Amino acid sequence: MKVRMESDSIGTMAVPEDAYYGVQANRAQQNFHITGLKMSPDFLKNLALIKKACAIVNCEAGLLPADKAKAIEQAADEVMGGDFDNAFIVDPIQGGAGTSANMNMNEVIANRANEILGGKRGAYDRVHPNDHVNMAQSTNDVIPTAGKMTVISLMKPLTMELRRLERALYQKGIEFQDVIKMGRTQLQDAVPMTLGDTFLGYASMIHRCTARLETAGKEMHSINLGGTAIGSGINASSYYESHIAGRLSRLFGEYLTQADDLFDATENLDSFVEVSGALKACAVSLSKMSNDLRLLSSGPRCGLHEIMLPAKQNGSSIMPGKVNPVIPEVVTQAAFLVMGHDTTIAMAAEAGQMELNAFEPVVFYQLFESMTALTGAIQTLIDNCILGIKADKKHCAELEAGSVGIATALCPYLGYQKSASIAKQALRGNRTVRDIVLSEGLMDADMLDKVLEPKKLAKSAPMSA
Repeated sequence: MKVRMESDSIGTMAVPEDAYYGVQANRAQQNFHITGLKMSPDFLKNLALIKKACAIVNCEAGLLPADKAKAIEQAADEVMGGDFDNAFIVDPIQGGAGTSANMNMNEVIANRANEILGGKRGAYDRVHPNDHVNMAQSTNDVIPTAGKMTVISLMKPLTMELRRLERALYQKGIEFQDVIKMGRTQLQDAVPMTLGDTFLGYASMIHRCTARLETAGKEMHSINLGGTAIGSGINASSYYESHIAGRLSRLFGEYLTQADDLFDATENLDSFVEVSGALKACAVSLSKMSNDLRLLSSGPRCGLHEIMLPAKQNGSSIMPGKVNPVIPEVVTQAAFLVMGHDTTIAMAAEAGQMELNAFEPVVFYQLFESMTALTGAIQTLIDNCILGIKADKKHCAELEAGSVGIATALCPYLGYQKSASIAKQALRGNRTVRDIVLSEGLMDADMLDKVLEPKKLAKSAPMSA
């Protein structure tokens, strides 16, 4: 392999001759064999967009020659178009608070810009990674800004799927409003309800998850770009400081505002913790609902089997005909991943010291993965499960009629103690509550029919005074 020699403050190092990355990215690749994965494509696109915005503003300020600025802009556009995906070689988990990621981008853009201006890769005589591509910037303001932009980008498909899930659950709620079933508390018979109300409850829960995420996401629009190293704005012109957020907003297509306190915005990651917390709450809710779906569909002969989930694949390599609830299972696994990531993000945010948090790379790696995993989990939950759920109306009615939970409706007429006695007799003798009440002459048949009428029990109105 042909190589070129490049130098940094550590020393001289061989870099592949045709590589668009440089010595610092090459050194980072050797130092950080952590996940074996690449940085988020969305994150890299947003980082390249920042470089483009910075070049434009620095040129407007008269600090970056127009030809160099145009070359950087073109190179950044090509990066965003995916032309140099293989040139980003740094692991998403890296030491240095993201310096390696920032320099990987600076080197790729600088090398491509040098080519555009007629130079060679690795020469940096026309466009330098630090002096020109990174002008008026620091890793400490561009990396958090790219992180926030990426959260904004990933939030869009996630909230879209959440809204779609809410609609699907609501539609099932309306569809199942005439299906009477037993409600359960502590997995024991409680009182009757409609299957529709179960799904409408899920829809309300998802609506709340979406609102919570959108509220947390608002803080992502406040960026520290312009604060450079620690928030003081060292090496950035006053023109740059006052114009960079506006220019980046126009390029990004979302309103971004420079934080009121750049020192705070540079050193503290609590806004990412808040987003992660909202993701965790959403994951918990999705997993709880998935557990319910697995229980409600359990069987088909020996479980509750009040609903039927779409059969998506064989459930066993040894048991013929077995079909498992694989979609709710995978949603719960994605939820576990998000919950674990939330712990990592909280620990990383807490571990920062003084004017910078060095652990941003793992925060972004875990946060982006959480958002992507939840989006995919919700999508398959809707398309491969919720939309195809059917109710076993007859079986639901049989379980409701045979339950002792309906004895609760007798309390206003017979009292709690007598109603409890009837429930116990029904359990001991394998009899129905209705049969015992009639055999003991406690109520006449017409009155009992009104009291135990399933639809009335499922939608019980307040007692008259």
